[in-house]
Amino acid sequence: MNMKQMMAAALLVGCALAEQQAYAQQPQLQRTDIVKGDLSIPGHEAVQVRVDLEPGAVSIKHKHPGEEIAYVLDGVIEYQLEGREPLTIKAGQALFIPGGVAHVAKNVGDGKASELATYVVRKGSELVQPDE
Repeated sequence: MNMKQMMAAALLVGCALAEQQAYAQQPQLQRTDIVKGDLSIPGHEAVQVRVDLEPGAVSIKHKHPGEEIAYVLDGVIEYQLEGREPLTIKAGQALFIPGGVAHVAKNVGDGKASELATYVVRKGSELVQPDE
């Protein structure tokens, strides 16, 4: 392998690692696992997560291997589901997100926002799947 090929390979690896870190590290967004359990539906599980978003925080565009029910606990969150108009959900309101639908969540309020996300997903699948 010549020097140009080695530099190109190193650049590709570096870019891939940087992209992976961007998905893994979102300092303005914190996910806290609450509970996970098998369902009576073979191969499926329920997962519940608290998601806290600092003011202005935006999630990556992502999807899930099953359905999500998002209940806003605090603040105001705008959800952009692929192929739909943005929806603004306030504390005390909920949203159903069909399985496999790419979406983005953004805190559009003045303070911290939090949601309780409940998922019914295929067991063993990555819960948050980046969608480019």
